[in-house]
Amino acid sequence: MALGGGTFTAQNKELPGAYINFVSAASASATLSDRGVATMPLELDWGIEGEVFEVTNEDFQKKSLELFGYSFDNPKMLGLSDLFMGAKTLYAYRLNGGGVKASNTYAEAKYCGVRGNDLRIVIQANSDESEKFDVTTYFGTVKVDTQTVAKATELVANDYVTFKDTELSVIAGTPLSGGTNGTIDGTAHQAYLDKIESYTYNTMGAVVTDDTTKKLYVAFNKRLRDELGIKFQLVVYNLAADYMGVISIKNKVADVGVSEASLVYWVTGAESGCAVNKSCQNKKYDGGFTVNTDYTQNELKAAIKAGEFTFHKVNGVVRVLEDINTMVTTSDSCGDVFKDNQTIRVIDQLGNDDAVLFNTKYLGIVPNNTSGRTSLWSDLVKIRTQLQELGAIEGFTDSDVLVAQGESKKAVVVTSAITVVNAMSKLYMTVTVA
Repeated sequence: MALGGGTFTAQNKELPGAYINFVSAASASATLSDRGVATMPLELDWGIEGEVFEVTNEDFQKKSLELFGYSFDNPKMLGLSDLFMGAKTLYAYRLNGGGVKASNTYAEAKYCGVRGNDLRIVIQANSDESEKFDVTTYFGTVKVDTQTVAKATELVANDYVTFKDTELSVIAGTPLSGGTNGTIDGTAHQAYLDKIESYTYNTMGAVVTDDTTKKLYVAFNKRLRDELGIKFQLVVYNLAADYMGVISIKNKVADVGVSEASLVYWVTGAESGCAVNKSCQNKKYDGGFTVNTDYTQNELKAAIKAGEFTFHKVNGVVRVLEDINTMVTTSDSCGDVFKDNQTIRVIDQLGNDDAVLFNTKYLGIVPNNTSGRTSLWSDLVKIRTQLQELGAIEGFTDSDVLVAQGESKKAVVVTSAITVVNAMSKLYMTVTVA
């Protein structure tokens, strides 16, 4: 059973779990988890179907051909190259699975997709044993497997094809054909969201351009953040969501043959990998796409007010203007500080780490007595002390965390105050000259 979580108004929750509110201060194992984990649904010509699969930065460098059908430096991999500029780990999901696997007389592609049509089987007589054959699999121009056998039943499936039980004969090379990609529709996106709900990550990116699909992802982000207490930020292109959990990129890419929303890759990676005590503001875009930065000063000011994550050009270099999310509407309990993604990184870190701490160490294990509550208080203080040592928060003292008995015998009430540190953004200087 899933644990409860999210925000609360009254102490009336039915499921056990951690319910945590973050509000603005009124106007006039207790360790920090690692960052750098991203998730994205992908349109691919090759790869695992129907499941979320983990890819590390190292995997992308060394196993890109096996996982995605192209080497990491192939133009088809430009988006993922951008993503891994900042991300350490990707939970990937192939949206267009369910197509046809390429095949020929001797083999069938491991996965569906048009890239399977670039597979080729070459059969030669073995030079040492005339009754045997060397059966070689090529993926494009790359030799990916060679096996020496007397008959087809001795062939073992490799990372690219499964072999058929058919009579072997010498051939110079016979390609696989008929491979197709599956269809991408709302059902495919929902299938991904259903699969990814049980995973933990810092940032989700969706390279989509239609508002209907974008809003599907926004609704998912809001539900997990507010109802389940799962804290992550969503990166989309050109959508006014007015929500702290959603980052909307203003700029489109100017390259032909790719989605105009392709900057989602780089921003998803950069935001997932940005340390809890850092900001992406003024960060140089070091990816491979051509960014449209044709904006006036007034347009850039308007973009900030509209909550648009915008790139601009400074002395010929493309940089992030402000590290902001789409939140524009504020209140006494949710002020301007929540518009800044550095703030969201801090509160998401606290929200996730506090919940994991309580759910794994205290829930159903530690008695709700003075000793148990003191232990919880100590662990919560330790997490916040680490954040202060990193420079993510400031002015924190032990007395800023209060742990008390709740309204029921099983409830614990925690009150905590933090002051988030943000990166320098504006310089106002007065120089007196004698």
